[in-house]
Amino acid sequence: MLRQSVVAFTLLLAGVAIAQQKPSSPAPHPVTKPAATASAKPSLPSEETVNAFMQQMIGYQPSVTWKIVAIKPSVAEGLAEVNVLISGPQGAQGQKLYVTADGRHAVTGEIIPFGTHPFDADRARLEKAVTGPARGPAAAPVTLVEFSDLQCPHCKEEQPVIDKLLAEDTGVRLVFQHFPLPSHDWATKAAAYADCVGRSSNDAFWKFVEGVYAAQTEITSANADEKLKGIADTTGVKGTDIADCAAKPDTTSRVEHSVALGKSLDVNSTPTMFINGRKLPGGVPYEVIKALVDFAAKPATKE
Repeated sequence: MLRQSVVAFTLLLAGVAIAQQKPSSPAPHPVTKPAATASAKPSLPSEETVNAFMQQMIGYQPSVTWKIVAIKPSVAEGLAEVNVLISGPQGAQGQKLYVTADGRHAVTGEIIPFGTHPFDADRARLEKAVTGPARGPAAAPVTLVEFSDLQCPHCKEEQPVIDKLLAEDTGVRLVFQHFPLPSHDWATKAAAYADCVGRSSNDAFWKFVEGVYAAQTEITSANADEKLKGIADTTGVKGTDIADCAAKPDTTSRVEHSVALGKSLDVNSTPTMFINGRKLPGGVPYEVIKALVDFAAKPATKE
């Protein structure tokens, strides 16, 4: 899967064409995070070096190209983080490389939190910063925060899984955060409409999300306003009022705030979920999500 970046890049280097991957892949969203200490700041590879490396790795495939998105210090001491976007006939794959200080080795994958309570920091950050519409009890022992893109087909596929979870488990609260991907041409507009619908009525918001997913293949950048206004009308709010709201700068700011929150948590694909701070990509089977929710609901084990 495109979200499984380690597997995808390994297969790519092994000679599997990117055309075999799903087409609606997300681009990476660079997030500048300072190193833990000034002395830990690594020497960053140059764009020339990264391009030469990529040429050696995948240059044998004429239909596959790449773009350097960011070169920056990693959150892990002593490593440089390189974000590249690998593109082919059927889509694009965001990939991260972590380069050692001597510039001689690179590893692929994700840097994850470590320690006795590895998810507490992200959980606390989310508790303070989430602003999206919510479903479920406010005092639920488990909060599931979903970063989603209304144009993303994987998000549409994930929705029945989340709906089933909420229907079967009353101890879960869902918070929806907008994360429109720049590779999707009407996603940001849809996020603005949804933000305004949600500010008008929380119930209407969830109907709007369902309606957009149902009409996803019919919406284009050219007809997005017409389609989104029509869907808003079906939820019980006035579509023309929602369109006016969606065009306002403060609506744009709210969507941008949600995106910035996701980037600060290293979200780079949709859907991405956090179960009490534990990061989880989309596409995970329901049974696994349910097991993680049940585990998160248990009282913390004493050390």
